Amino acid sequence: MLLVKTAQLQEGCILAEDVIGKSNRVIVPKNTVLTPKLLTVLQKFLVSQVRVQSVLVDGSTFRPSEIIQEDAPKPKAVDNKDILTLYLEAVQQYKQMFQGWQSGLPIDIGKVRHMFIPLFEKVLESEKELLFFHHYSTKSEYLFHHAVTVGLLSGVLAKKLQYTKGDYYQVAIAGLLSDCGMAKVDPKILYKSTALTPMEYKDMRQHTVYGYKMVQKITALQEGVKLAVLQHHERNDGSGYLLGVQEEKIHPYSKIVAVADVYHAMISERPYRNKQSPFKVFEQIHKDCFGKFDLSVVRALASLLMTLSIGARVKLSNEQIGEIIFFEQDSPNHPMVKIIETNKIISLKDKKDLFIEEIIK
Repeated sequence: MLLVKTAQLQEGCILAEDVIGKSNRVIVPKNTVLTPKLLTVLQKFLVSQVRVQSVLVDGSTFRPSEIIQEDAPKPKAVDNKDILTLYLEAVQQYKQMFQGWQSGLPIDIGKVRHMFIPLFEKVLESEKELLFFHHYSTKSEYLFHHAVTVGLLSGVLAKKLQYTKGDYYQVAIAGLLSDCGMAKVDPKILYKSTALTPMEYKDMRQHTVYGYKMVQKITALQEGVKLAVLQHHERNDGSGYLLGVQEEKIHPYSKIVAVADVYHAMISERPYRNKQSPFKVFEQIHKDCFGKFDLSVVRALASLLMTLSIGARVKLSNEQIGEIIFFEQDSPNHPMVKIIETNKIISLKDKKDLFIEEIIK
């Protein structure tokens, strides 16, 4: 971590600590990627210095001309990079591969595994990091962050569902490659910053078929992986796309990737849609599981969120900061929270007008 003057910051810096205002309130939470707007906010609040990561959101090293303090890195092997660096590097490597696919290059599955597996294995050792990766996703690079995080979350969910090691690694790759077919969509549609027209949306939906054709002949992939690329937008009740098949014809891998895909899409900043609270997103997925999503996968996501969120600091919809201390099994999206400022414990289950806006630490 680096302690630097606010004037030294640049777009893409990642906060390593909460920025606290004079009223002892969090102005900008830890893990936030700084944008021009947020840089202006820090200046207006007269914040003189902040702690940031030594790596930018694009994976490059941040080396300002002046550093107040640089924390000594923890001892580690040369090839044992920290999880944030591995994640940001994986996103940029996926981006490079994606641009190659746009140019007509085939998928090099060996290269894909070399990029992704070290990160996936790191996440298996520290699953809590899954709560925070969406903070680093920017609107312009959403597609690449989405692919990597969906791969990680799909693999972890498959492990939680008691899949064998070989299978949950394959499910992770399925999640990573689920949107590879986007490379064959017209870039004018792909990178459009406003909502798609019905015709553009129809063209965008073709990415599932394009992706299937890209992976169809890769012998190193199980058939379930290929079907997940094709079917991850299908729904149990037949309301999905592109084939409109129902539950019995949807591969189990596809059902896992479908939940991971929707969850990450809704909690992330996107070109034409703001991110939503992870717990509000889960509440929506839970409502949809009766008909659209596989119940066992939704339960696995609920269990994962509850397990990883205990002790996490969260921002509530009334701007207060709290710490999650307990979940009732029948209400995974309304935990008990201790308010940091007052130490008061409240149950969000009893506060219908109050909800968790964001997990911040």
